[in-house]
Amino acid sequence: MSPAADAAPARASDPDALPATARGADVSPAGAGERVLVVDDDPPLRRMLERTLHAEGFEVTVASDGGAALAAAERAAPDVIVLDVAMAGLDGLAVCRRLRERGLPTPILMLTARDAVPDRVAGLEAGADDYLVKPFAVQELLARLKALTRRHGDPHGQAVLSYADLSLNPYARRATRAGRAIELTGREAALLELLLREAGRIVTRERALVEIWDDAAEPNVVDRYVTRLRRKLGSPPLIRTLRGTGFALRA
Repeated sequence: MSPAADAAPARASDPDALPATARGADVSPAGAGERVLVVDDDPPLRRMLERTLHAEGFEVTVASDGGAALAAAERAAPDVIVLDVAMAGLDGLAVCRRLRERGLPTPILMLTARDAVPDRVAGLEAGADDYLVKPFAVQELLARLKALTRRHGDPHGQAVLSYADLSLNPYARRATRAGRAIELTGREAALLELLLREAGRIVTRERALVEIWDDAAEPNVVDRYVTRLRRKLGSPPLIRTLRGTGFALRA
């Protein structure tokens, strides 16, 4: 094998391609335990992505069509979604639109073989955060996923948090729902921020106590503040109680 071929990056068209970490190189994993949902109806590519992302430290959930993707996005509460555009039935653009209509803020990376400007614009207008054309280098995919999760998880990179018709600026402690301003105390804003950052996922009472009350209050204080938030947010209710576990924002 020539040196040029030796140096060529692994591409998505090669089902056996693996990143450096999977081959034993001393490289820090890109995923670091973050959850990724991979949606693609091409079995070889889907298996390659699952194996590659798992090797990079991601917790990987896969879906083979649009309907399964919608169900998995709600069930798995991923940190980032890799979504193929051209799928039979419910395609990637339709899936992306439905996820955004449901208020899901998770960053979405679209995969497509189409590289024309109108195709890219269509993906972004559907609600995608980034766009990658096939065939692609695996290292570029990893770099884009890392950038998406970093921006999404950085409070300074995303000043306003949103879910469904609810928005919160955690630094100004200003919240609105369907355009209606909502006055919040400091602790109410902190609890709502925690719920928004974990939208769709369960926030336990124990975690809320540690992060908001420094573990210096009785557990039922969380329930009291949730009740106050529900009253201020109005109907239809967004904060769900999961008996014996905690709370979650679910439209």
